[in-house]
Amino acid sequence: MISHVLPTYNRAPLSFERGEGAWAITADGTRYLDLGAGIAVNVLGHANPDLVAALTEQAGRIWHVSNLYQIPQQERLATALVESTFADTVFFTNSGTEAAELAIKMVRKYWDHAGDPERIEIITFEGAFHGRSTGAIAASGAEKMVKGFGPLMPGFRTLPWGDLEALKAAMSDRTAAVMLEPVQGEGGIRPISDQDLRAIRELCDETGALLVLDEVQCGVGRTGRLFAHEYAGITPDVMMVAKGIGGGFPLGAVLATEEAASGMAAGTHGSTYGGNPLACAVGARVMQIVAEPAFLAEVNRKGGLFRQKLEGLIAAHPDVFEAVRGQGLMLGLKCKVAPVDLVKAGYDQQILTVPAADNTLRLLPPLNITDEEIAEAVARLDRAASALVT
Repeated sequence: MISHVLPTYNRAPLSFERGEGAWAITADGTRYLDLGAGIAVNVLGHANPDLVAALTEQAGRIWHVSNLYQIPQQERLATALVESTFADTVFFTNSGTEAAELAIKMVRKYWDHAGDPERIEIITFEGAFHGRSTGAIAASGAEKMVKGFGPLMPGFRTLPWGDLEALKAAMSDRTAAVMLEPVQGEGGIRPISDQDLRAIRELCDETGALLVLDEVQCGVGRTGRLFAHEYAGITPDVMMVAKGIGGGFPLGAVLATEEAASGMAAGTHGSTYGGNPLACAVGARVMQIVAEPAFLAEVNRKGGLFRQKLEGLIAAHPDVFEAVRGQGLMLGLKCKVAPVDLVKAGYDQQILTVPAADNTLRLLPPLNITDEEIAEAVARLDRAASALVT
């Protein structure tokens, strides 16, 4: 008999009643050190007082009015994002998947508006994850994502990850856009090099194609910059944002230049819930905190500390771990064992981690995790690794 909740998840036998910072707490009081942060969502940890205050203050005023009306909270958050990034305009969604759908629509509308409606091909890369809508899975092209869901939306071409020569060969006057994650999350914490990202920007400029960056997982301070592409010194034309921007409240956004958004006139896209007062009140407070240079500097410092300790962990368990990669507090442990086995062993040590492709264990703690909690996390990972080989 099917469960009342559609059984599309392989859920762990755990449930949490409350949280405090980097800790998720069960009903019986057991505390788990959370290195998943809701899959890079809880950038300021659980029950952050600043975010609780922003949410409850707004909840006592007005929750939802729809986009039929002006929403001051939305306008404040849009202004904060525009002032902090390349963008001229922002559309708010409820999720990263919805942001991906709009990014795809925006690219195709741009070329239609420019008088070239047949220019629809969007180039993506193996290992990408852009969401689970029909458009987003077509963009990824991965068999595990698309099997059984055909026919797929046409117009996508998936290339080997990191293969610039293949990209050069594939780009043509039919290429509408190149879409990629500066750091692949689901694909195994794989950063594209600054040099390659600059080269992709140059290829787009040469051909007129738009550059679309998916910073749903790697954005909002996760890598130690507000957005990961900043390391390469380039800017995209369109960018998808979600996860961390709401600090745990469902919120996403598409950021774009005025030129890239030129086809998106009134009526071309919409959302009932997107950018509602509750979500944007929280998002604005997240931006106030995370965009501060001192906060981002601390993310970088803590990322360096965490990486250093993880290198020691790898040296202590050469049969379990192979390497550490990533940026800031978006780190991955390349494993010689199945990452899911490490995740399960971690439950016994009261630590939460996230598996990924390419045999990688994702470590995505709250950005305000303390040095002491980082040390405790590595100690618990050490015990979990030891349990796997005994």
